[in-house]
Amino acid sequence: MSNFKKWLSAFRLRTLPLSLSGIIIAGSLAEYNGVFKLSTFVLALLTTISLQILSNIANDYGDGTKGTDNDDRIGPKRAIQSGDISPSQMFSAIKINILITILLAFLLVFTSFGSKNVLLAFIFIGLGVLSIYAALKYTVGDNPYGYKGLGDIFVFVFFGLVSVIGCYILFAKKIDHITILPAFTIGLLSVGVLNLNNLRDIESDRKANKNTIAVKLGFNKAKRYHYTLIGLAILSSFMYGILYYVSIWNIVFFITYIPLIAHILRVKRTTNPVNLDPELKKLALTTFLLSVLLAIGHLL
Repeated sequence: MSNFKKWLSAFRLRTLPLSLSGIIIAGSLAEYNGVFKLSTFVLALLTTISLQILSNIANDYGDGTKGTDNDDRIGPKRAIQSGDISPSQMFSAIKINILITILLAFLLVFTSFGSKNVLLAFIFIGLGVLSIYAALKYTVGDNPYGYKGLGDIFVFVFFGLVSVIGCYILFAKKIDHITILPAFTIGLLSVGVLNLNNLRDIESDRKANKNTIAVKLGFNKAKRYHYTLIGLAILSSFMYGILYYVSIWNIVFFITYIPLIAHILRVKRTTNPVNLDPELKKLALTTFLLSVLLAIGHLL
């Protein structure tokens, strides 16, 4: 495998659609309310991509150097685990990625707020710093929060609330109630993706003392937790569709309930964690599809 392909694999580009879902919704709501700005949207996408890649390679580094990624792990081999990239190379990539993310975040804040709205600018600079910290500390360091079962909270906050509500504020310079239910929907589905990943790796994580929510609950209770996450996401998006209904296009995203309900049923029938691996991609892509259809529904 060439160096380029090794790094592309380490970046785990397949995770990007999920991370962009909230930005897409925020952009569509901004356009609907007449406050959309293309430069802000593009920079928000680029900053989110950079943060997601940072999270992926930091996760690879953290789990790889702790020995959590080993032969017991069910999913595809990570870069350090496979030996394709050394820990020192990965650490160097993390430092470069941090600098890129900081640059993009400052450009995003400056483009959105300029010399006006100084308070909002400082708040978003703080959010940018927190986002970088969250991306790093999930598995890196002596006291990573991902090993304490706190990853679900951080994913809900950053993939849901910050991604949708925060991004909308970049356009409108204020909070709008229309963003709240979509933020909850994307946040809950994103936590669902993380929980599914943790369900799949429950045995290897338990052996490595990575105490995720799935490890703490056990396989069967963690599955019930998963049904709750997806069910609440469906409920919050349904409420959004009804409360803000203007035309039939606004609820076209309801069709994603079909694969979401099918997903719940497949997880319910699964007794071997190995068989959950294909569901990860399906749930992530369904979340992305929901965000695209919701966005299109407001723009038509």
